[in-house]
Amino acid sequence: MNKPLEGKTALVTGSSRGVGRLIAKGLAELGCSTVFCHGRTEGACEGVALDVKNAGARAVIAAAELSKPDEVERLAQSILASGGVDILYNNAAVMHPWRESVGELTMEDWAWSFQVNVFAPARLTAALLPPMIEKNWGRIVNLTSGIDKTPQLACYGASKHALDKWTDDLAAALTGTNVIASLLDPGWLKTDLGGANADNEPETVLPGALVPALLPDGSESGRFFRAQELRSFTLPE
Repeated sequence: MNKPLEGKTALVTGSSRGVGRLIAKGLAELGCSTVFCHGRTEGACEGVALDVKNAGARAVIAAAELSKPDEVERLAQSILASGGVDILYNNAAVMHPWRESVGELTMEDWAWSFQVNVFAPARLTAALLPPMIEKNWGRIVNLTSGIDKTPQLACYGASKHALDKWTDDLAAALTGTNVIASLLDPGWLKTDLGGANADNEPETVLPGALVPALLPDGSESGRFFRAQELRSFTLPE
């Protein structure tokens, strides 16, 4: 199999399970030499680390609670101390409990949603971006959502819209560099976040979720990809 990402390094947040675990393994199979596997605890990352190793890459467990700004900063600095990464996949996200009315949304719902879904990826990006620019190569992928007109999950939805806007502005800031920022909507998946009534199995996120990491040099930044529309995409062989 061709290894288009041979020698590249990657951080996949929220890779201890679900979509993130599939992406981490997929990046290793495409040639990444090192994949930083992130979860809330080291123990939670043991499974994905084994997947990455079995796919031929070095797995480094990087535990951090993204709801805590100091742990986000610690994660960023530890990755930088290891040399940074070529690919940053901001996959981790949280969804607050279903609220029957917008009046039931709490300040904790808002703060938690924005800290994990917006502030953490923005901070990780800001910290890990300079080495990418210096090397003239980088891929940043932010996982978004197609959620719409669901006031019961308004804090989650608003945080994802904010992430979309952040990615749009980031893409503009990257003009003239070979660092490419993209958005990926995985579709409604039967994960812990998506629930059992979702339309798609988690495995259907591949190969589409890997496409933004495989964009050729000079590709447009700020593009929006839908994994479910890329099911027929053929990975390099």
